[in-house]
Amino acid sequence: MKLVILKAFLIGSIVTIASQQAAAQDMVYRPINPAFGGDTFNYQWLQSSAQAQNSLKDPAAPQAYTPLDPLQQFQQSLNQQILGQLAQRLVGNQFGAGTDPLKPGNYTVGTYQIGINPNGGGFSINILDTSTGNQTTITIPAL
Repeated sequence: MKLVILKAFLIGSIVTIASQQAAAQDMVYRPINPAFGGDTFNYQWLQSSAQAQNSLKDPAAPQAYTPLDPLQQFQQSLNQQILGQLAQRLVGNQFGAGTDPLKPGNYTVGTYQIGINPNGGGFSINILDTSTGNQTTITIPAL
């Protein structure tokens, strides 16, 4: 008797389930990355996520600022003042406001080697920074 009731219950359940309309939806692939057709609002999230996972450092990236000690600051300030005085004299001598003429010769100021050479009424000034190897040549023609 129990077996008959169980069979009837199973058959009734199967008929009930089979008679209902099946509901399903189409599976549609939607890309996340905006470069492949995804939503453009995902761009910021993807970029920040990628940067958070990036463990490599760019060797060409600028390094963090490290403050100079007072002695290095003094040396830089002194070098800037000397180069400023040199520039004032150059402009003054060439354009008539200078009373203290430049004297030809070679001068060493800190890490700078300054060579002043007259050429055809004007001046040629070579400035070499011995710490970096950078060199600048200034040529001031005669008026």
